Amino acid sequence: MAKKNTPSFSLPRFFGAVVFSLCFFLPKSVLGVKQELRFRKNGEFKILQVADMHYGDGKTTSCLDVFPNQMPTCSDINTTAFVERMIRAENPDFIVFTGDNIFGFDATDAAKSLSAAFQPAIASNIPWAAVLGNHDQESTLSREGVMKHIVGLTNTLSQVNPAEAHIIDGFGNYNLEIGGIKGSQFENKSALNLYFLDSGDYSTVPAIPGYGWIKPSQQLWFQRTSAKLRRAYMRQPEAQKGPAPGLVYFHIPLPEFASFDSSNFTGVRQEGISSASVNSGFFTTMVEAGDVKAVFIGHDHLNDFCGELTGIQLCYAGGFGYHAYGKAGWSRRARVVVASLEKTEQGGWGAVKSIKTWKRLDDEHLTAVDGQVIWSKRHAGKCLLNNP
Repeated sequence: MAKKNTPSFSLPRFFGAVVFSLCFFLPKSVLGVKQELRFRKNGEFKILQVADMHYGDGKTTSCLDVFPNQMPTCSDINTTAFVERMIRAENPDFIVFTGDNIFGFDATDAAKSLSAAFQPAIASNIPWAAVLGNHDQESTLSREGVMKHIVGLTNTLSQVNPAEAHIIDGFGNYNLEIGGIKGSQFENKSALNLYFLDSGDYSTVPAIPGYGWIKPSQQLWFQRTSAKLRRAYMRQPEAQKGPAPGLVYFHIPLPEFASFDSSNFTGVRQEGISSASVNSGFFTTMVEAGDVKAVFIGHDHLNDFCGELTGIQLCYAGGFGYHAYGKAGWSRRARVVVASLEKTEQGGWGAVKSIKTWKRLDDEHLTAVDGQVIWSKRHAGKCLLNNP
């Protein structure tokens, strides 16, 4: 596919020591209690998405699809360095890893590789979460074992599965609530909801080839969780007229990602949409719920576009890892999302007014590209010509 010429912009970069965000309380994980995420005092909450690290065995694992002169010095360490650069540059409030965190076939010890892959996030003391892709379980740990190892790592808010869902497919289905600013009218409400799902690996139905999909049990959990959050947000105190916006993270694209062409998305589509060969109806489920504003995935490394369908933005992050297939000369990349609160007439902070996104390239300047507003109370999908 030909690359679409979309507006890009430059963002300020932060160098030196990481200044850790004010988005959450003193880590409660130390006390055995789940951390609580909150918007910063400036009314923003920033999420860094890292898709498809494909981490192997570290410095002995070679890179794929880079120029020949890069090969002698390129390894998983380049992936780690890119995560560290992104954390320094963006100072996110939260980091999400959307699957294929390790490439199981080339990871001698899954637990060791997982710990190494997530080490930059662990060291940053920034809360983080992960879901599974289709390659994470191909080493020495089962799919459940991989998720249990992730949940045991420092600073993660990942969960194996929701406690209230006694029967649910997959591992890594959970949600997180982002509270309003301390002292604001939304202090005790979740102003932004994050949903995480296990999109599976490969079909377990002999008559259906290809990749896995989000199953009915997962969709039922999502429906119940979304309904519960909507009720809580729209009742007293500070009852709201509509639900808080929701963002959904998983690995394998839905068939609906194939709905776009270069005329109606921002970014590039350089390969086919590797979704399941059946449509399990999860997109319709999200539309019916009414709170989901955007879906963020990985899996197809050469796609990095966002396109709007029936009020929901469907967004790829683009390939991140150096031991993942890519395209020489097409930089590895990461996606950033920022939700911003509106100011009230009294000078305080209200509900979410807009959600913006951009990508950063792993080049000399960590170039920011394809900035756009993907949702707001007034409009959606408008490209930003200036800094957010």
